[in-house]
Amino acid sequence: MAIKLPDANDKKCLNLFEKVKKELFFYSDSINIKNVDQSFFKEIVIPIAVYLIGLEKTRKPVLIGLTGGQGSGKTTLSDFVQLTLKKGFNKKTTGFSIDDIYKSQRDRELLGEEIHPMCKVRGVPGTHDVDLGLKTIESLNNASYETITSIPVFSKPLDRHLPESEWVQFKGKPDFIFFDGWFCGAKPLSENNWLPPLNELEEKEDPDGVWSRWYNKELSGDYQKLFNSFDILLMIKVPNMEHIFESRWIQEKTLEKNITDPEMKKKIMTKEEIIHFVMHYERLTRYVLEEIPKFADIVLHRDKEFNFEGK
Repeated sequence: MAIKLPDANDKKCLNLFEKVKKELFFYSDSINIKNVDQSFFKEIVIPIAVYLIGLEKTRKPVLIGLTGGQGSGKTTLSDFVQLTLKKGFNKKTTGFSIDDIYKSQRDRELLGEEIHPMCKVRGVPGTHDVDLGLKTIESLNNASYETITSIPVFSKPLDRHLPESEWVQFKGKPDFIFFDGWFCGAKPLSENNWLPPLNELEEKEDPDGVWSRWYNKELSGDYQKLFNSFDILLMIKVPNMEHIFESRWIQEKTLEKNITDPEMKKKIMTKEEIIHFVMHYERLTRYVLEEIPKFADIVLHRDKEFNFEGK
């Protein structure tokens, strides 16, 4: 049964909003998200934080998985909720993304040579170092006060991990860990009545489904161990696949605003390149949009104008 979040007009929620609203708006400006509607903080971010604080305490950090299509706002929501927990309740939080545990470019090139050329493109199951994610979470779970956990950081424009010296160094044991990914929580698709190519990309480059069946099989492996470790699965549900394309384009434009390195700016994709890129994920994304809302613990809806519709 889906979790019911606290009412935004509850006294605890209202008091928390007054306490942290300056920090929330300041942070949104700092990451070039302008003119955020106050209702997003009051009706979405604050109730989630209040719910998390009310959970029964355990020895391990609470692990929250955030899922939804590309560009749906998972990482941004995670950052705002973490900020609220830190400033409002003095809690220790950290987070990273499935995008931070990609396999190296060379490893993906080898997959492309051994299995299918499309395996070189990062994003689908099979292109991540899941063990790195599991070991990072394990280190955080078992940390002592003095433990330093190196949390991986991957540069999308450079298509490689940053040097380990530039990874996030988290000291101690967090109260909450946030992990986001566009297909977090997904289960392998049934191969009974396997659908034919769904888009122009699959028709041209994977007409026999070699690549799509490969990544579906990969999804049945250690990804399930990772997803099963979530204490809470939160989904941001967007209307349709077309919304995903538009969201990912907005995400790319936001990334461009935050990049100062001229060489990295050259790596920014055009809208046409984004559409081609997202086609790689359409088959699994359709499953995410249709099936995960049936079992996610928290489902947040965004409308066609990218506004949250509420709980």
